[in-house]
Order: sequence, then structure tokens, then C-alpha cells
Amino acid sequence: MLQVSVEDTEIRPGRAHRWHLVPVSGEGSSAVRRLAGYNQAKHFTVAQHARSVNEPIRSYVAATFEVTEPVDLDALGDALLHLVRRHEVLRAFYEPLDGDLSCEVLSPGEVALKHVETDQLETSAQVGAHLHQAFQEVETLSWPLIAMGAVVRDDSATVWFSCDHLVTDGLSTAIALDDIAGAYRALTAGEALAPVEAGSYLEFSRNQRRGNQGLRADDPRLEYWRDFTERDGGLFPRFPLDLGTVPGRLYAPVTTTERLLDAQGVEVFEAACGARGGRLSTGLLAALATAVREEGGPAVYRGLVPVNERGRGVYEQSVGWFVNTLPIEFAVGRVEGFADTLTAAQTAFARMRAHAGVHFVQAWRLLAPAEYARLHYWPHAVNFYSYIDFRRMPGAAYHGGQRARMHVWVSGCNGILHWFHRAEDGLHVNSIHVDTPQARVTHEALLHTLTRTVTTVSQ
Repeated sequence: MLQVSVEDTEIRPGRAHRWHLVPVSGEGSSAVRRLAGYNQAKHFTVAQHARSVNEPIRSYVAATFEVTEPVDLDALGDALLHLVRRHEVLRAFYEPLDGDLSCEVLSPGEVALKHVETDQLETSAQVGAHLHQAFQEVETLSWPLIAMGAVVRDDSATVWFSCDHLVTDGLSTAIALDDIAGAYRALTAGEALAPVEAGSYLEFSRNQRRGNQGLRADDPRLEYWRDFTERDGGLFPRFPLDLGTVPGRLYAPVTTTERLLDAQGVEVFEAACGARGGRLSTGLLAALATAVREEGGPAVYRGLVPVNERGRGVYEQSVGWFVNTLPIEFAVGRVEGFADTLTAAQTAFARMRAHAGVHFVQAWRLLAPAEYARLHYWPHAVNFYSYIDFRRMPGAAYHGGQRARMHVWVSGCNGILHWFHRAEDGLHVNSIHVDTPQARVTHEALLHTLTRTVTTVSQ
């Protein structure tokens, strides 16, 4: 599986089909009302504010995959419906509640799909434009928060779905893709689908709220966060290289995906990290920190790291925004001192994980109340590192044959974000950065230095 812009993905022409999610009445049933998660509440409130000042920010987290034989449209529709019925977060209506966010959850039997056949798409460019537009139909303040469809050909089809971030994250995208593809394989093999719901993200969020209940700014559980903000000067560590931006302004995004290492190269780098007592994920973080310093950054790396909160239990196969964002800092040397940097990164990562019980949104509200109250996402370009190994995702054995792709897009940004991901063919990085001449130069130079750093370490 790769993370890449849909407009940079070559998809064969075909006829566009849509499956629209619609509510249906159930006899004697009533929707269940619940509080939403911390990430959801903040995301929704910011979207409300953006709309009120006529500065909406559009975004999506989407995926595509191939069915490499003539498609059974009825089975595909049933597979798509199976996804929504399996994950209650996709069946929820969200609405504000006294400065927070609540939702009403429809039961699995209270949702259906309406199938519509639309345009014939004549070229791959038309397909890319069509999908990019269709993906944008999901919107934080409207229901449904998932759109689904396919581009159908006589001998195959490209299946797609798109979600607002309110109900998904990166791992959720791989989980949802596997749910659809697995259900489709079962149905076309004549197997019945078991109506099994996944672990509830909303139940997870309720337990998380209980764990964060009663937090105060002077709470001992916030010591790690307070120490970080005192040393960094804030909760949002700045990306230290020049992007040529003006404070407070949003820019059009540039999205790129590059392969940093082929499969063999990743194995060699992983072995080099292991020989120094580290893992690939922290070795890559240490290499990135080293590259940032080589490009003029500081001798201390400070950044934010998204952390998966599912665990190995009931939520392991669940769709939702199961992410906490945690600050990390460690000393950074030059490339010749990489072993020390890797050790520092390993130690810092372990310490960071030990404080994952406090949610980022709560820490933000208590330790940076002025920034929290401004109702923006992030106040400036933030140092951000994300890594995922798609080879370990549900259904990974099928990704290559399916040409599985994840597509992340945002209409405006104020910095630079890197999502590193490992696939069967190597290590890739999907980047979104502001569209300025300086940002293009900085981005290209940083990735070049990162590649050189990784290569040097491997040798």
C-alpha cells in the first residue's frame, strides 16, 4: 500500500458508480446518543469556526484498490454496506453540545446504500479529477462522513471510499479497505457475511475521557508536557527550516510521494539500526533529525509524533480516530555520531510512550489555553514525524495485486508534513507542504540529505 495523491495515480477509464449512504427507519428503534472523542470535538469545533468566518478548510482521507476481474455490482454494494454496518463511528450524526461534541448512532439496520450509475470517464486524467472531486464531498459538518464508489470496466474495477478525518485515521484506512475487499471476496465465493461489529471507537473515547477526567494544569500527569513546553516555548514545536511563509496565512498545498529506499535498501538500513540497538522507526526518526540539523536545524530535535492507541485487543480492527499526538525531544549529532542520536531517539521515544495516557487535546487546552481558544488547527509550521509499516496491516498480502493506495489531501496548509511508510517495494515518504518557492527548495534539499544520511548509516 502506498500513500500518494489520487491525481498522481494512474487509473484506467471506466463508468463511474456511486453508493450513497442513507438512513432508514427501524421499527421501535431509537438512536443512541454519546459523547464524541477528544480529536473529534476539537476537529468539529475548528471546522465550525472556519465556516463562520468563511474560511473553510476541506480535507479527506481516501483509498482506492483494484478488483482485477469483472465486478459483481450487487456484491460490491453489499461489501460497502458491510463496512458501514461494522463500524458505528461511520453511522453517527455529530452535533455540538455545550462546547463539546455529541453524536447519535444509528443501528446497523438503520442504514442502507443507494446505488447510482453516472458518467463515462474517457481518460485517466478524467478519472483522477472525478475522484478528487468526489473525495471532497465528505465534509466535517455534514452527514454522511463517508463517500463510496467505483470506476467500472468490462474486465475490472477501481473501488474507492473517502472519509472526513473526523471518523478515520491512517490505520483505519487500511482496515476499511480490507473490510470491503474481504467481504467482496467472501460474497463472490458464495459465503455469507457474519454481522459482527468491530470494537466501538466511541466506547473507546468514553473510556479515554474517564481517564483524563479531572486533569488540571498543575496535575502531575502533565509534568512531561509542561517540561516540554517550557523548553520549547510552546506545545507546537516549530519546523526549524525556512519555508518562505508569512505567519497566520494558509497556502495551497503541494503533495509529493518519493521512494527513499528500495526493499533491499530498507533491510540494510534496518539491520544497521539493529546493530546500534535501535528499531527502523526510531532509526528513521534519528536520520530525519540528523538531516534537519545538516540543513541548518538545531542540535536538539523537538517534534510531534502521532501514536496509534488501538492496542492488540478489541479495538485492533476498528475504524476511528485512534491517535494521540505526543511531543518528543532528543539531542542530535552529525551523521558520524548517528549511533548516539539513535540511542537518544530510542530513549526519548520510550519516555514519550510512557506519557500517552494524557490526550494531546487535553494538554493543549490546559497548557496553551490562548492557542486552544483561537480555534485553529496548528498555529504554525510544526515539526511532525509519522511512520507506518503497511506490510503489517490487515489484508497486506493482497495490497500488491490490488494496487492499494491511500490518498490524503487538505485544501490549505501552513507548513510541511511527512508521512513515512514501508511497503513491500521499499520505504516511501508522502509529503504535503506549502506551495512557495522556498518550501520546494527546502523540501527537496531535506529529502536529499535524508537519503544521503540513511545511505551513510547503512554503509
